Amino acid sequence: MVTEACSYPHREPPMTRPTAIPCAWYAGRPLLEPTLSLSLEDPGFLYGATLFTTLRVYGADLMDRRTAWPAHRARLQASVADLGWLCPNWDSVTEGMHSLLLHWPVLRVTLFPDGRELIHGRPLPPGLATQQQTGISAWVAPHTPCHRWRPEHKTGNYLGAWLARREAARHAAQEAILTDSAGRWLETSTGTLWGWGQGQWWTPPLTGEQLPGIARQRLIERLHLLGQFIQETPWTTDVPESLECLAYSNSVVGVLPIHTVGRPAGPLAFSVPHPALEQLASLLGNP
Repeated sequence: MVTEACSYPHREPPMTRPTAIPCAWYAGRPLLEPTLSLSLEDPGFLYGATLFTTLRVYGADLMDRRTAWPAHRARLQASVADLGWLCPNWDSVTEGMHSLLLHWPVLRVTLFPDGRELIHGRPLPPGLATQQQTGISAWVAPHTPCHRWRPEHKTGNYLGAWLARREAARHAAQEAILTDSAGRWLETSTGTLWGWGQGQWWTPPLTGEQLPGIARQRLIERLHLLGQFIQETPWTTDVPESLECLAYSNSVVGVLPIHTVGRPAGPLAFSVPHPALEQLASLLGNP
């Protein structure tokens, strides 16, 4: 509706209200408030029956190679097919992401079993730039109860990882390291472990007990292109003890160094900064 100009000179023209910034997108529509109404019988609420992926959008561009949206989408598609869920409307997913990426550097894309999509925007983790330079501390979590359910899929059932990180905070650590039943290091609660020692890169092999990270695969591909060997052997206690530096990677933080790891046998200290970590970070797009 167009408002005609008023003939009374003493009246001010109507004010234009600023456009609200959407914080999320749900089932084809933007959400302006950080709340969502779900049925009490929704399996996503009752059982954590969702799939999700979280990514940092570089340059507000889903097709920027550092954003790696095609890889995130492919992983979601594979999980939807494997679990026998309804395929989402990918046009709606893309539209929702575009509605948010100009306002939020991080997007979490969640899919429900019936094909609904929920996308919400987040800021970057607080203090990320500083942590990328100085590193963080981590704590080794016990296998029980801190292990993943169906780790080959990134599902909403994240209780094990959440418990591990919560317990790590009680030990004054910012991240948790997940282990298998034999105590071997698998990954962190949010990413893939990386170490440099004896002139080569080390990362735990995929054993079916950890999430196959997208950032992990990107780093492996780029290191192979550079002709660098990656040692993928189980991380028994002697492996981290032999490393010069340690870090973890994911699609939001890039590469984040770890300077100290707390464990029952005594803490381990690692070098930060380290030239090898700087190279690894550059391959994934860290500023």
